[in-house]
Amino acid sequence: MNDMPSADPRIVRPDDINPRFNWGRAVPAPGHMAVDFEERIDFRRLHNYRVARARQAMAKAGLGALLTFDANNIRYLSSTVIGEWSRDKMSRYALLPGSAEPHVWDFGSAATHHRRTMPWSDPKCFHAGMLGLRGAVPPSAGLMKKAAEEIKAILVEHGVAGQPVGVDIVEPPMMHELDRAGIKVVDGQQVFLDAREIKNIDELILLNQAASMVDGAYHQIFEELKPGVREADIVASATKTLYQMGSDQVEAINAISGERCNPHPHNFTDRIVRPGDQAFFDIIQSYMGYRTCYYRTFNVGRATDAQKDAYKKAREWIDASIALIRPGMTTDKVAACWPTAQQLGFANEMECFGLQFGHGLGLFLHERPIISRLVSMTDPLEIKEGMVFALETYCPAKDGFSGARIEEEVIVTDKGCRVITLFPSEELPIANKY
Repeated sequence: MNDMPSADPRIVRPDDINPRFNWGRAVPAPGHMAVDFEERIDFRRLHNYRVARARQAMAKAGLGALLTFDANNIRYLSSTVIGEWSRDKMSRYALLPGSAEPHVWDFGSAATHHRRTMPWSDPKCFHAGMLGLRGAVPPSAGLMKKAAEEIKAILVEHGVAGQPVGVDIVEPPMMHELDRAGIKVVDGQQVFLDAREIKNIDELILLNQAASMVDGAYHQIFEELKPGVREADIVASATKTLYQMGSDQVEAINAISGERCNPHPHNFTDRIVRPGDQAFFDIIQSYMGYRTCYYRTFNVGRATDAQKDAYKKAREWIDASIALIRPGMTTDKVAACWPTAQQLGFANEMECFGLQFGHGLGLFLHERPIISRLVSMTDPLEIKEGMVFALETYCPAKDGFSGARIEEEVIVTDKGCRVITLFPSEELPIANKY
């Protein structure tokens, strides 16, 4: 499947449908509309590429099928989504059986809706399904038993019933029912991560579009950040703006100011911003499912030498890591250019995890590669062309309470990388300067 074209028309190699991007051009951020006068996102190409990547990874792992209960993996396989409310309900699931089309079990009438609005997929692949809403309907009702039997029947139909099935996340009672149905379950999360690590041109454009929306949100934050405003006010205003620009989920906006900057609490409160505060923000949101993780630091009105120095060091550390990003580089070498936990005043790398950090971006917030002194020094990964990830640095200030946080998202090109987070951060921005 990986080396030779197949006689089965349902098997497509990712390279066959993924034109190599010309890195001499800018990656587009074309807006949200489909138009007749220029090529933008080709969603059918995107769907076919993602399924082909999943099949390729599945074959490499020696699996007969992939079964997913995770909302992001379901979208990756099937291009279906029914709203953020379903993300933590464990009510939807999808199956990729060998070379056949993905099957989706969706919430009630959503299955009927898919049959009517997704003509590129076989209507027989959409099923109504419900496993119990995380135990609200107990397993004794038989919903999970019935689901396992349906899955087994499809595996038999496509000739892969005797092969292992990769599963990402699953409720224990469902795992037991799969076992009773004679289905051998193995770890499928690593297979999905293998599939998702290289993005095609449509994914690159969607990630760039999502970053461009946060560019705009940061300009608004820069204008609104002044004494008297609360962290929560900034979060509310930025959330509204992002949804107005087309976000399909504003997962979180960390807003940290003043004495809350050190140590980093990873949240927001109703604290009132004051003159001279250092403040940093992380905007985590998605467009068409594709995510951002994008920190910026500001000062309010003025900045002290300690605050300026913290920002300068955070900028130096992130620039050093960006300079290393290219195909063939390994994550241990990138992590080595960042300070140790002890240099930042922490007892060990676990307590410092996430402060000097890199992580892949896609339909998940944390994909490959993960870059951190906690794991990369002993288990390094190779950086590859077409990966997209974020690099984050943090520096506490010598005053004991301020701190600077910077994050840049990068696309790995043929020779290096391209930064797609464009709100200015070369020097410490001072909002409403006195």
